[in-house]
Amino acid sequence: QMQLRESGGGLVQPGESLKLSCEYSGSAGSQYTMAWFRQASGKEREFVAFIMWPGSRTDYAGPVKGRFTISRDSARRTLYLQMNRLEPEDTAVYYCAVSKRRYIITDRRAYGEDGYDYWGQGTQVTVSS
Repeated sequence: QMQLRESGGGLVQPGESLKLSCEYSGSAGSQYTMAWFRQASGKEREFVAFIMWPGSRTDYAGPVKGRFTISRDSARRTLYLQMNRLEPEDTAVYYCAVSKRRYIITDRRAYGEDGYDYWGQGTQVTVSS
């Protein structure tokens, strides 16, 4: 069993940066996938980025590629999402999630919320001038 808690959301202007954190407790085993998803008002939850363990392989959704960076600090038991050059379209509630499986890069389950076992409560990010 794992518990996840996001923090770091807030209100920023377009072009600014934010860094989200997700502190986790418990264990998903020796191989797993950690991810960020987001859900804008009135829309379905969508994949943002994942990082796999072992190996730290990452992948990103097209709209955030080159602007967002996912990383993990195992000593601090924290998952991060560095978000640069934020756009109004990035406004959403951001969730961290963990799967007990280490997916391969072509496995579609890694990109969908059904592929994850544990979720945080979310943190709001609003990008507006």
